[in-house]
Amino acid sequence: MLKILAGLIALGLASGPALAQIRQVTGTGGFLSEWELRGTLTERDTPGGRAFSGPVVWKHIGLCSVNGPQETRGDMSYEIARSNVTSLVKGIVSFGDAQCTFSGNFSDNMVGHLDCPDAKGVPLSLQLK
Repeated sequence: MLKILAGLIALGLASGPALAQIRQVTGTGGFLSEWELRGTLTERDTPGGRAFSGPVVWKHIGLCSVNGPQETRGDMSYEIARSNVTSLVKGIVSFGDAQCTFSGNFSDNMVGHLDCPDAKGVPLSLQLK
């Protein structure tokens, strides 16, 4: 009986959720791609798809960076909803005091838009490695 119970426990552990994976994210944002983004996100499976979250750094590389690039730390989290046709991404990006939402189609090279309190429809391009 103990062997059967131990076997069932081992089977349950082996069929549990996959371990979280670390993924690198890079990208650009802004109407002139004046912001670079880089970060390390943790990937995990969810009942509806996959979720990613972790710290990111925004670096302003636009022409108005007279005193050198400005860096702002923040967080990113998003979920990819599984679908038969496409995979849609919806997420939140925070940096400084701002919190923005974004959406787009998922691929290793995502293109979408940020909606922030002071700006809507800001282009965002992300690469996931």
